[in-house]
Amino acid sequence: MTLSLSAENFAALQARRLYKRDFIWFVVRDRSTGNPVTDGYWSDVGNLDAQVIDPDSGATVTRTFAGAGGLISISDIPRVSNLTVQTITVKLAQVADRVNNLVRGYDCKQGKVQIFCGLFNLDTHNMIAPAFPRFAGTIDQAPITTPPAGQTGDVTLTCTGNTAELTRSNPDTRSDASQRLRSATDNFYQDTAVVSEWQQYWGKQSGPIDLVSIAKSAGFFR
Repeated sequence: MTLSLSAENFAALQARRLYKRDFIWFVVRDRSTGNPVTDGYWSDVGNLDAQVIDPDSGATVTRTFAGAGGLISISDIPRVSNLTVQTITVKLAQVADRVNNLVRGYDCKQGKVQIFCGLFNLDTHNMIAPAFPRFAGTIDQAPITTPPAGQTGDVTLTCTGNTAELTRSNPDTRSDASQRLRSATDNFYQDTAVVSEWQQYWGKQSGPIDLVSIAKSAGFFR
């Protein structure tokens, strides 16, 4: 993912008068209906309506994030300049009812996860510009364990960046049936299943082989 700082953020970085907070956004599924369910957290206290730059559309949107503080930790996010697939882990503490409901009440597997970085003015404590995306991907693994009595259980989500989609192959085959799903009158692939059995006759007339003529031309008969 390309990192692009706004002019406001760049100026604040140069002035060294800011601090950062992380924002994380989940899109999981309702186990009963399959409908998407969204939930967001940020690394501070209290609820916050914050502007973020959607990594899919590039548009600035406003989302509500719940204060998570130390309930969520995010592993290092590598910055790469190629199509290397990024894999990160997000650790959630089940001690909070909201977090516990997210991981146990909904289906997180293959859900979407987006992580943003917001820079705040050190004097006003206001976010300088919309939070910019640092990671966008899907949840590959979401194991849930029940901790022993008196202990705190954590859920570690393994997330893979969207560049993984570029490594997937198309399962569709070049067949007549497949092509006609696109256009009922397109018969371009109508002979795909049998064309490998066709015999091509180059420089001579097609037909049955005349073994007698071949033998005479080879000098076997005088």
